Parts: sequence; structure tokens; C-alpha cells
Amino acid sequence: MKLLRPIVLAFSVFSRIPVPEVAWDEENMRYMICALPLVGAAIGLCLWLWAWLGRLLGFGLFLQAAGFTLLPVAVTGGIHLDGFGDTLDALASHAEPERKREILKDPRCGTFAVIGVTAYLLLYFALCTELSFDTGTLLLLGLMHILSRAWCALSVVCFPASSGKGLLKTLKAPADGKEAAVLLCGLLALCAGAMLLLNWRAGAAMSIVSLGCALYVLTMSRRQFGGMSGDLAGYLLQLGELSMLAALVLICKVG
Repeated sequence: MKLLRPIVLAFSVFSRIPVPEVAWDEENMRYMICALPLVGAAIGLCLWLWAWLGRLLGFGLFLQAAGFTLLPVAVTGGIHLDGFGDTLDALASHAEPERKREILKDPRCGTFAVIGVTAYLLLYFALCTELSFDTGTLLLLGLMHILSRAWCALSVVCFPASSGKGLLKTLKAPADGKEAAVLLCGLLALCAGAMLLLNWRAGAAMSIVSLGCALYVLTMSRRQFGGMSGDLAGYLLQLGELSMLAALVLICKVG
């Protein structure tokens, strides 16, 4: 039961999947961030069911791709996409780090967020139309959503924070940093290994670009914002998924 409570909390925060109410105490929140990748597993299951339904009913390519684009947003409620848009607004301001952090906290949606999120979804949809939704590809997509959330969780635990406030601080404070980092690094290694077993070229490419995105956000967050925040963690997640999807399509085309 104690193991289930952090998982329930993770789903209540990072998804729209109905779950029972669990107390927000230190014990339950200790491993909550480590359970974030399980939301990715739920998304992978939803994508699998969508592909099965598409084959059963004979969906066209565009309808299948639209489902693969929008189902992750529907499952998460767009929480990470919101952080992605806020980060684009802040980066486009070219202001000082303090001002950028203020923009991240602004609930209003700026022009660059609208443009960026629209372009993101359009590109994601276009990439999905290039995929053949066979078993291997579906498994790689499911692992992609797990891997992106493992990096997101690791950034919350290990990357320097820009301030002692906000969602990132709420998630980071109760966690045992070293223990959480070991668990998440182990999960990253398992995901990468599974990807390599499924398709060593695609798995290697997706793992490498996910690492590149994490290193980029680590450097960018320090220079542009003075450290990580919850919005930047969402930005890392979305950037990682788009980059891994592009790598998968490229390798499929080349191979």
C-alpha cells in the first residue's frame, strides 16, 4: 500500500487519469517523482489501444497520426506542454534571468508560446504520419514516453534549481536525492537497453538525442534562468519526445 501511494500521487499531478485521493504528506511524496515515468507507460498503453482500434476500424493515416499526437496531451492534460510554452515565451524575451523567471510564472499565454506549441504539434503530427505502427514501433514509442519522463524526473532531483519556490521545490524537497537519482538512472539504463534490443539503430539514436536534450536544458537553464524550474522540466520532456520521435523517423527512413 505504501508503494502505491506515491504512484497515485504522481498520476493525480501529472495526468488526468482518475485516481483515489491520497494525503500530501512527506512519506507519500518521497518517491512520487520517481513514479512519473509510469505515466509514460500509461500513455504507451493508450497508444497501443489506439493503434489496435485503428486497425480494427480501418482508420486512415491522418486519423491515426492525430491520435498519436493528441492522446499524450489528453492523458497529461497538457501540463508539460504548458511548461514548454512558458519557456518559449521566456526565452523569446531575451531579458535578464530574473525577468525570465517572472515570465515563467505568468499565467497568461504569450505570442511565442502560441506559435511554438502550434508548430510543435504540427511537426509531431507530421512525424507520426511517417511511422508504420507495427509492434516494434509501438513499443519504441511507449519506451520514449517513459524515457522522457525519467529524464524530466532526474532533472527535478539533480539539476540545480533557480529558486526555493514553485512546483519543482515541492517535488524535490521530500525526495531522497541520492536514492531517487539511483532509481531514475537505473530506469534510464533499462529503457535504453530495451530500445537497443528492439532496434539497435533507432534505440541508440533515441537514447543519444534524449541525453543531448538533457545536457542542453541543464546548460540553458543555468545560463538563461539561473537554474531549473517546473516549467523547464516540462520543456525538457516535450523537447526530448519530439527529438526522439524525429530520430526514430529518420532511422526508419534510412534503414
